[in-house]
Amino acid sequence: MSGVPEVTDADFAEEVLGAGLPVLVEFTADWCPPCRQMAPVLRELAAAEEGRLKVVQLNVDRNPATTNAYKVLSMPTFMVFRDGEPLRSMVGARPGRRLREELRDVL
Repeated sequence: MSGVPEVTDADFAEEVLGAGLPVLVEFTADWCPPCRQMAPVLRELAAAEEGRLKVVQLNVDRNPATTNAYKVLSMPTFMVFRDGEPLRSMVGARPGRRLREELRDVL
């Protein structure tokens, strides 16, 4: 999708819940223009925070189990996980600077 790794229902527990770093998950969809708008922001964030934050995407249409488990209704939804637990949920596209500010206490 955007160059950010994609996770699925099958590997979500391993890749996100079992990660050694905090993980930012973008719940996204191919048909979502604001999601596509976030692609360069997420790529930049992933590169800048490599080693401190893992950034991944989950396609809601192809992965309904995880989407429903976390009650995601709007795209894009960003969820931050640490130690297998969701810490924060943010809905809607946002500038990179605002996203970084919202993640400051997680990093």
